[in-house]
Amino acid sequence: MNEFPLNAPDLPLAAPNIGWLTPSKKLQRTVARTLMEFSMIQPGDRILIGLSGGKDSLSLLHCLAHVQRRAPIAFDLAAITIDPLVGGFDPAPLVPYLAALGIPYFVEREDIVGLANEHMRGDSYCAFCARMKRGLLYKAARREGYTVLALGQHLDDLAESFLMSAFHGGKLNTMKAHYRNDAGDVRIIRPFVRVRERMLADFAAHNHLPVIKDNCPACFAKPTQREHFKHVLADEERLNPQLFRSLAVTLTPLMRDGLATALGPNELEL
Repeated sequence: MNEFPLNAPDLPLAAPNIGWLTPSKKLQRTVARTLMEFSMIQPGDRILIGLSGGKDSLSLLHCLAHVQRRAPIAFDLAAITIDPLVGGFDPAPLVPYLAALGIPYFVEREDIVGLANEHMRGDSYCAFCARMKRGLLYKAARREGYTVLALGQHLDDLAESFLMSAFHGGKLNTMKAHYRNDAGDVRIIRPFVRVRERMLADFAAHNHLPVIKDNCPACFAKPTQREHFKHVLADEERLNPQLFRSLAVTLTPLMRDGLATALGPNELEL
């Protein structure tokens, strides 16, 4: 892993706004309430933000920095990018951007496609890649002394995961908002679990964030299940504008505790 120096070259003149941005009042309120609802940040936390370079993680960077400036408790922030060494994915533009913001920035490089071709057996590339990236994030957090990993998944992601799990996995499941990893040494938080994807798209576009498009040959070779369910939800929302309000209520027990705790052992045995 490399930590980039804070005296990296300046961005070109055509670059996006450089400096900490202020989220909209609605986005501020939603994130603040979510952080409190799930007790995500504690005094003295050292938080490592998983920065893919997409609109969601870049928005998370600015939202958490805004909280850091205003919160009555002190906590540290840093960012990390996992570079899977896939052709077309280049996180280099993030280096001067993070340097200008004055935030520690790390890059972990791993040939995930090569490892998948060598070791993957009976699994999807996306699942293998997700596990590899998560393991690299945990390893980096331990090595650099960060105790909290912040990820940028939003309500739309949770809804899509819920449908994928129910339709294809036979389970009622989605991503949790706040939990510890299996080793118990890193807490994972998702401050956007109440935030709609379109809010983050608007924030990124309005502020000209330096979004880096993902370029995964496995994902673009054919439509993914997630993409399919994104369209399903969009079609349903056109008929039912309150869809995601209902889904937010439905998913709360799952994003908080998971199915086992939400139902209790008696219900699971039925």
